[in-house]
Amino acid sequence: MVHKRVQCTQRRTGIAVQFEIAPITQQSLSHWIYHSTLEPRDFLFPSLRKGNQSLSYSYYRKVIKSWAEKLGLNVGLYGTHSMRRTKATLIYARTKNIRAVQMLLGHTKIDNTISYLGIEVEDALKLSLETDS
Repeated sequence: MVHKRVQCTQRRTGIAVQFEIAPITQQSLSHWIYHSTLEPRDFLFPSLRKGNQSLSYSYYRKVIKSWAEKLGLNVGLYGTHSMRRTKATLIYARTKNIRAVQMLLGHTKIDNTISYLGIEVEDALKLSLETDS
């Protein structure tokens, strides 16, 4: 069974971050686990070359690039980090809740989240104009 909410600890910062797994993703993961006959001790995405290791970052990057290429997209605009950034950007665009995005990303400083999302002074001024006092 794939849980709808999970927590992972970011390797670089050591900060624990919770995130939701959408129902369609839960279903896909369940099928993958079942058909791959994975055990709890196994990596979800094992290395294709090295027995007891996870899929490498470089191979994951190649997979993302190949998806972009197959879809006819500009390969230079897509990578492992853009996959993480997309959801955060969509959440911010819908809610304008920078604190929620900060928590989801596991950032300790709001300034990091602001620069991560590319929020500019123009965006802030536009929000100010749209908000009635």
